[in-house]
Amino acid sequence: MGQAAEVEDHDRRDIQASLNGDQDAYGRLVDRYQQAVANLMWRFTRKHDELEELVQDVFVQAYFSLKSYRGEAPWLHWLRRIGTRIGYRFWKARERRKSLVQLDDVSVYTTDPDNLDAEEAAEALDGLLARLKPADRLVLTLQYLEQCSVKEIAHRTGWTIAMVKMRAYRARNRLRHIARQSGLLEEI
Repeated sequence: MGQAAEVEDHDRRDIQASLNGDQDAYGRLVDRYQQAVANLMWRFTRKHDELEELVQDVFVQAYFSLKSYRGEAPWLHWLRRIGTRIGYRFWKARERRKSLVQLDDVSVYTTDPDNLDAEEAAEALDGLLARLKPADRLVLTLQYLEQCSVKEIAHRTGWTIAMVKMRAYRARNRLRHIARQSGLLEEI
């Protein structure tokens, strides 16, 4: 068998041991997938303390939902689905608190847009996306930043494929409108 099959078998053993009360087994799962989950959750926040909390929330929810894991797909796929939903709820809660980053607060536009470094470009994109509704931001983040297919987005979010397509279309239009209003459409 290939290396992927061995890892999956290793995950299955650790999951079963965790279900039987072995805390060390769950710790191994966390260690194995912590960086992958952190990479996903980075799409939802760029603040280190919030990132740590989101990653922890993913693993806590996964632990308490472990009995429902059917083992039909790799455990990382299941973690990504949990992470996507936690990130989406995070954005919705942040929107309710009205603490979204405003584009005016992003100072990267004081420099030549052709000479933005990767970090400045990421901050600018985050500032634009932050002005979208959470559902719009989620579908664009998954489609363009995580490079998920429409089918994968539907699986992670629990939406239908038709809904994903509709949300993506509308979200692109809203983002284009925001960029145009901000005078950034030419710079993007």
